[in-house]
Amino acid sequence: MAWIEIMIEVAREHAESLSDALMEVGALSVSVEDADEGTEAENPLFGEPGMEPKEHAWEHSRVVALAAIEMNHADLVKQAADSIALVPHPTYTTRTVEEQDWVRLTQSQFEPIHIGKNIWVVPSWHAIPDPSALVLELDPGLAFGTGSHPTTRLCMEWLETQTPMTQSVLDYGCGSGILAMVANKLGSRKVVGVDIDPQAIESAQFNASQNHCDIEFLLPEDFSNAYPSQHQFEVVVANILSSPLKLMAPMLSGRVIAGGQLVLSGVLARQAEEVIAAYAPYLQLSVWQERDGWVALHGRAHEAM
Repeated sequence: MAWIEIMIEVAREHAESLSDALMEVGALSVSVEDADEGTEAENPLFGEPGMEPKEHAWEHSRVVALAAIEMNHADLVKQAADSIALVPHPTYTTRTVEEQDWVRLTQSQFEPIHIGKNIWVVPSWHAIPDPSALVLELDPGLAFGTGSHPTTRLCMEWLETQTPMTQSVLDYGCGSGILAMVANKLGSRKVVGVDIDPQAIESAQFNASQNHCDIEFLLPEDFSNAYPSQHQFEVVVANILSSPLKLMAPMLSGRVIAGGQLVLSGVLARQAEEVIAAYAPYLQLSVWQERDGWVALHGRAHEAM
């Protein structure tokens, strides 16, 4: 059996209402994507710590509806547009989605990943390439962080350079928990992960359990309650995006103990100077390493006088 994907490009203000309307008139599922993904105009959405993103669609959005192949797709789009008074009717394209063994297909796309000198990220369905290595069993999921993205790799490689690691570590914006797990497996005695997404916290807790890691994962409010602002860490790692990193400069810098280290990633090379400038009042950052247009920034907090 096959299905049809109907792809409709609309302005942000129509994305949510059109998605709901498509479901009402018979679409099997609907998702919204950035129509400018992969271009210079790509615009990641994010929320600040403890807050949901203000926008749930992009300025130039693509609504993707899955429908049965026998449906009248032109009529489906027309009915949905009419129900929300969207004039003129949006144009659309379609593509056929063939039936496949989705589990096998997904698994075939994720092979073990070798990172740094001695780290392997291995999906649960694969044999471990090197049992003597630092091995993380991690399946792809909803939370960001499988080791495939350059920003994640850069942070993992930096953590590996710190061995033997006995510091306290804060992973802010922990996603899947991968950086926190690396720190824990490298010997960190205290590791805390924080993320604004409850689903990421749930995913990270599951991953830590699967990897026999003792890590505390918290939402921002719970973190602030458990660890007041005066509580500091010897290493703070944040792999997020440049805009929220700049806004969080006072908070993240304040979480680094005197003489401790701060590592930031999720920063494009062209954004590095802006982020460095945002942190300049608190500590001096520099580019530790660059890969595929992304950088990891590193700095050390001033020693106590």
